[in-house]
Amino acid sequence: MRAPRSLACCLSALMCLWPLCQAQYEQWAYAMGYPEPAEELYTAPELPPDTPRIQLRLVGEKRKHNEGRVEVFYEGEWGTVCDDDFSIHAAQVVCRELGYLEAVSWFPGSKYGRGEGRIWFDNVHCTGKEKTLALCSSNGIGVSDCKHSEDVGVVCSDKRIPGFKFVNTLTNSVENMNIQVEDVRIRAILGTYRKRIPVTEGYVEVKDGGKWKQICDEQWTEMDSRVVCGMFGFPGERKYNARVYKMFARRRKHNYWDYAVNCTGTETHVSSCRLGQALLEKGNGSCEQGMPAVVSCVPGRAFAPTPMAGFRKAFRHEQPLVRLKGGAIVGEGRVEVLKNGEWGTICDDKWSLLAANVVCRELGFGTAKEALSGGQLGQGMGSVHMNEVSCSGFEKSITECSFNAESLGCSHEEDAAVRCNVPAMGFQQRLRLSGGRTPFEGRVEVLAERNGTQVWGTVCSSGWGTMEAMVVCRQLGLGFASHAFQETWYWQGAVSADAVVMSGVRCSGTEMSLQHCLHHGQHLDCPKGGARFAAGVSCSETAPDLVLNPQVVESTTYLEDRPMLMLQCAYEENCLSSSASQVPANSYRRLLRFSSQIHNNGQSDFRPKADRHTWVWHDCHRHYHSMEVFTSYDLLSLNGTRVAEGHKASFCLEDTECDEGIEKKYECANFGEQGITLGCWDTYRHDIDCQWVDISEVKPGDYIFQIIINPNYEVAETDFTNNVVKCRCRYDGHRVWMYNCHIGGSISAETEETFPGLLNNQVTHR
Repeated sequence: MRAPRSLACCLSALMCLWPLCQAQYEQWAYAMGYPEPAEELYTAPELPPDTPRIQLRLVGEKRKHNEGRVEVFYEGEWGTVCDDDFSIHAAQVVCRELGYLEAVSWFPGSKYGRGEGRIWFDNVHCTGKEKTLALCSSNGIGVSDCKHSEDVGVVCSDKRIPGFKFVNTLTNSVENMNIQVEDVRIRAILGTYRKRIPVTEGYVEVKDGGKWKQICDEQWTEMDSRVVCGMFGFPGERKYNARVYKMFARRRKHNYWDYAVNCTGTETHVSSCRLGQALLEKGNGSCEQGMPAVVSCVPGRAFAPTPMAGFRKAFRHEQPLVRLKGGAIVGEGRVEVLKNGEWGTICDDKWSLLAANVVCRELGFGTAKEALSGGQLGQGMGSVHMNEVSCSGFEKSITECSFNAESLGCSHEEDAAVRCNVPAMGFQQRLRLSGGRTPFEGRVEVLAERNGTQVWGTVCSSGWGTMEAMVVCRQLGLGFASHAFQETWYWQGAVSADAVVMSGVRCSGTEMSLQHCLHHGQHLDCPKGGARFAAGVSCSETAPDLVLNPQVVESTTYLEDRPMLMLQCAYEENCLSSSASQVPANSYRRLLRFSSQIHNNGQSDFRPKADRHTWVWHDCHRHYHSMEVFTSYDLLSLNGTRVAEGHKASFCLEDTECDEGIEKKYECANFGEQGITLGCWDTYRHDIDCQWVDISEVKPGDYIFQIIINPNYEVAETDFTNNVVKCRCRYDGHRVWMYNCHIGGSISAETEETFPGLLNNQVTHR
């Protein structure tokens, strides 16, 4: 009886480990392929004998590896395709011929730069089903009246055609061809690396014609390793124990790919590398003087295992001169650089994959998936420090690249951003949303170990909030949190997963996985239980980002002595210090007044969390407040002690002004919809009731004035660190001076030390 039980346990353990083994390849959207599943093999198209033999590639000023100017190799020369009569059907033929599943879009007018040489195709008409661009009707190959200002470009999908096999019809021009295979992987060979996530060392294998094949290392170089490591999320490569791999290679029969790889080291993906010399075909391929190519990659510190703590629990930017802000997941965001103690952005003029690669590697990631422009990941504040950045691709820091210090004509609408390749850690396999109407919502269920087996269960909703929901959405790659739910009875999850397996969850908001947040561990405590009271989330691909204008605060501050007779309404709303209840009605209160101008620089509108029917009418302001705690005002001593009783200010949210070309959506009057439109700002003027701090009992001296927006994190934002404004404040008993106002996180750590004892609203464990 014991043997069958042992076998069942082994099988159960293997089934639980299988998703983690697959994790190394989750970001490429392909199955592991080892062992290879049965699949319908791709068959190379059979072309009529008179079909012109061409090869294609995507090149130029591209910002993703799977896009670019279409170039055609014919009769020993690369040329372009004219955009006249080009269509999405022609783009489909191009992408399929290159091994991509489909075309996403195409662009006329030399979007990716002007090519050189001949224009091989003009007035191209395709149905989308042709096996090669050469079979589409056109004016005839080489017949064109176009200029290179009309060169066409395409964007292909990330996914490759299953079973795709590269067929080179131009055997004498191999050095001109780019690599076109179905997939690439690093397969761990040695036992010590097979158990590690992420896989950092092993054979480099390509999937061609539905089969995984090794690459002969006779022509393999460090530059090839650099590119492979980069595309799997690793910033660098290192030497490995070649003797061990040689011993292993002698014991195995290998199936080598027909070609070598020739990378320069600046490519973001091996598909941009050139083919190396073809192997002499001897049976199944020959690599007589070598063995399978091996890479050993160096993970960034955020992904490197340590003996004591396992994986680092939260992502931290390691480089002091560059950071990413506003991204939904680790490895993406608006690029900001530190100059003269102040953080600023990079203008997107001439922003390229080469520059993005430097940023990604500098921050401990791999190569860039995408170089983004046009403030797509939100707009920064402050200065634009760099413009027209030009990199070789081998710089250690973006600050070493050449650039134009003049940013004339650049605004934050042109802020550059990146999406980097990061190691696949398998976190997505340990979490799921269940019962939701869309993949972006549902009850949170986690995979946890109970009594030696892996089981799915729920998360206790006690204390569950926006920060925890943000981590869940990030872990699943679903963007930002939209809402956090403490009841999920309306989402019918799996009955077998009703039991609570995680409680006491408290996140800082920066963790890569929910398991990295503080929680109770094995000792659960959840009086309400799971099932209908389990934690839930809804996620969104975009989020707002509120930023307070510090210059407005600094320039509008003044003192007012106001009689208590005129402060009755404000007193009832707790806008005065507690001592106001003990003073006579004919006394005065000294008020530190200022204006607040709150901008939405994110990716979507800022909307209040509360439903419309729960808004509260305020007599003082004569309108409804949709957020009872929208800002907090405090006057602090230099060591961070509160000296004036600050208060929580409630707001009615509306669009006071907007950037050019943006229309106002929200207005408080007549019980209107409330919010702040993307690209607009809400101004609360200094002469409005409660727009002050009561400093009647404050002694003359030097202080710190602090304003925090959305202090309770009721509404999710792309960045909470910039929700605070801090100012130095001098009060002599009669006058007040406000100076050095700045946004939290906008200056260097050294400069921040002039504000001792002060939190900058960096999210901390609650």
